[in-house]
Amino acid sequence: MSSKRRLKMGLIGGGPGAFIGDVHRKAAFLDGNIEFVAGAFSSNPERSRLAGQIYGIDPERTYDSWEIMIEKELQLPPEERIDFAAITTPNNSHFPIAAAFLDAGFHVMCEKPMTFTHAEALQLQKIVDESGLVFGLMHNYPGYPMVKLGRDMISAGDLGKIRKVVVQYKQDWLATALEKEEQKQAVWRSDPKQSGAGGALGDIGTHAANLVEYMTGLEITHVCTDLTTFVEGRILDDDVNCMLRLEKGAKGILHVSQIAVGEENHLAIWIYGEKKSVHWNQENPNYLHVGVLGQGEEVWKRGTGYVGEKSAAAAHATRIPPGHPEGFFEAFANHYCNFADTIRAKLNGEQPSELISDFPQVHEGVRGMLFIEKVIENSNGTEKWTKMQ
Repeated sequence: MSSKRRLKMGLIGGGPGAFIGDVHRKAAFLDGNIEFVAGAFSSNPERSRLAGQIYGIDPERTYDSWEIMIEKELQLPPEERIDFAAITTPNNSHFPIAAAFLDAGFHVMCEKPMTFTHAEALQLQKIVDESGLVFGLMHNYPGYPMVKLGRDMISAGDLGKIRKVVVQYKQDWLATALEKEEQKQAVWRSDPKQSGAGGALGDIGTHAANLVEYMTGLEITHVCTDLTTFVEGRILDDDVNCMLRLEKGAKGILHVSQIAVGEENHLAIWIYGEKKSVHWNQENPNYLHVGVLGQGEEVWKRGTGYVGEKSAAAAHATRIPPGHPEGFFEAFANHYCNFADTIRAKLNGEQPSELISDFPQVHEGVRGMLFIEKVIENSNGTEKWTKMQ
């Protein structure tokens, strides 16, 4: 089987009015290595067929449900059926869909959070491990080149021992009861039957926690948390304040809010070591600010030769010269490139390199669900610190 052929993608979710499913669709095709051939785009068959028409998908491969999609795809010759399924549905359906596609022999890319509960995450990890298939989890922010640069500086010891991490993710889109206005994205994210136990915690808090662990290489060991629901009538949290303990004695603060008026998508992280610090801001993602003890601040710029010399991963994740902004879609696309290259390596009986294996996988999904569970446990309990185990 040629390593150069385009992989065939089937999309679950992403119907009319969807946000993240459409981002997956566009990002997956950015580099021309993946083709979009099938999908079950909505739990409503009529809306699924409408989406298929909009996307230009063969009506025979626009399915009324993901169950029918698996059945019909398996009836096709191996060279015609999808190689992988991308799951972009509400959180409560991630586990059954992912498990079913894996059991049917398809690779899977799944939107975060990976499952509905930590117990489901552990089950899915077992399924992935036993299947030998490739599973990707779309925490998109580690896909940014300058995040990878920061990680590689830290792993090389440039910062010295890590002492403190501060991470924030602030938005204002749920500052009012938008879910009562039947806004689709707000409705399911505010519904514990679809979203799970975490509101802002599950939606963006898992991104913040994932970024901490990815960049520092340290796992969060304990949490001390205050969860709040400010908007009257809302069931799930919309504001999170959390102190962190990490491996090797590092301490941290995590602040997440979806009622922070005036904020758009303000994800930022500061990591302080004994000798240097790094600061990255998602709204200005092409720069990494490096503080040097006694010498002020350096600004490292994406796409430059010196960044590539320092971090092969940052260079691998860069498409265009410096000064040309790269951002959100490219970060998604970087994960899709590595995910697809890992599938190709496996199809060719090759061991994927460390460089192309650099995308969130099932382990990160388990960590995310454990984080949600333990933050809620701590907030609802009486103990000061809750251990992440």
